[in-house]
Amino acid sequence: MKKKVAVLLGGNSSERQISIASGDAVLKSLIRSGINAYPFDTRDFPIMQLKKQGFNTAYIALHGQGGEDGSIQGVLEYLNIPYTGSGIMASSISLDKKKTKLLWKSIGLHVIPDLYIQKENFLKNSCFFLEKKFSQLEYPLIIKPNNQGSSIGITLIHSKEQLKKSVETAFKYSNTILIEKFIKGEEYTVSILDTKILPSIRIISKNNFYDYSSKYQLSSTQYLCPSGLNKNEEITIKTISKKAWNILGCNGCGRIDLILDKNNKFWLLEINTIPGMTNRSLLPIAANAAGISFDTLVLKILNKTIIPNNY
Repeated sequence: MKKKVAVLLGGNSSERQISIASGDAVLKSLIRSGINAYPFDTRDFPIMQLKKQGFNTAYIALHGQGGEDGSIQGVLEYLNIPYTGSGIMASSISLDKKKTKLLWKSIGLHVIPDLYIQKENFLKNSCFFLEKKFSQLEYPLIIKPNNQGSSIGITLIHSKEQLKKSVETAFKYSNTILIEKFIKGEEYTVSILDTKILPSIRIISKNNFYDYSSKYQLSSTQYLCPSGLNKNEEITIKTISKKAWNILGCNGCGRIDLILDKNNKFWLLEINTIPGMTNRSLLPIAANAAGISFDTLVLKILNKTIIPNNY
């Protein structure tokens, strides 16, 4: 059966515009490779129409909630349509930073200590709650939504006076948040393609950390690949990333973010199961360093689809 590929993009998440850019790049690549592919914005077109319109494969270029959380994967399983990326369970766990960290910690991987806060508990008495929960914390701190990507809603704070506002900002994007100790160090990312661990990338930002503006707005952000790690450090970071990937049961491609502290210790930050595919995205940079062109990368991802059990 000839493939008719729906490139799923857009959607309703806060990462909509990034998803459109990723999806557009993927679509153009597939067409260049002679694949019968069409864009499908899940915000404007009902996903249940895919089968009726003759689509038999889905390339997921949706970021954040509705794309990486297992929900779209569940619909595609129901429709018996093979799809790219990780499955329902791996996707839903990976978007949840707390659950991901708990799994990583269970196999001895290093994760940054955090406080997990539910919105309903905070709303009952925010001032008392903050005072009681955070009196033992040492600044600076990172406040982040628990299930959001692209560094949206994340704030770095240096004092108690900044805490309440930053917590409220994070709660705009998620009903659960994490408050983590801020570790100053060198930021790295490791991309994974099927079973291949791609060269690490060092991220150098003029901001205090790799935030939204560093990712999508500032031209000053640098991506070094090779990353500058020595041979043993490169082996270590790849080993950590492979373990982190495998315990979550991920598939296809993904990216794992880490930080190297002043004591030369790697800390896991988070995982991205549907990495960006824009001209500033890190997976294509790492693939290129490994001799894999963008068009080849897209085809490799497409050819590693998950096939529903009853397909």
